[in-house]
Amino acid sequence: MTDIRTAGYDEWLDSIDTGEGYYLACPNGHGSLPPRAVCPHCGSAELEEETLPDAGSVEAHTIVHVPTPRFDGEAPYVTAVADFGDVRLTGVVRGLAPADVEDGLAVVPTVVDREDGEGRLLVLEAR
Repeated sequence: MTDIRTAGYDEWLDSIDTGEGYYLACPNGHGSLPPRAVCPHCGSAELEEETLPDAGSVEAHTIVHVPTPRFDGEAPYVTAVADFGDVRLTGVVRGLAPADVEDGLAVVPTVVDREDGEGRLLVLEAR
């Protein structure tokens, strides 16, 4: 990952962490997540920051029983894709037992420091 990409992603995580989350919107009505220089749908370079909705809903999810090495010791856990209007966020769902997570569940995005000190993690907290 390049420094520019990391800087843009870290800035976006900071915005989520402070309750000022945003996404990028182009004049053609497409939404995307930073870092981006152009719209991935139409190629427009005219991107503006729009406020990310406070809450979204789980659109798809899976219970992970066999984790990647980075998540060793955390299974089972749920990874979900949540609809936030013009964009979708992927994160780990917390605040409910894995078996209790259902599509349609209201979630809010938060950022937590990983316990192993290896960066930050986008978390979708059950509302």
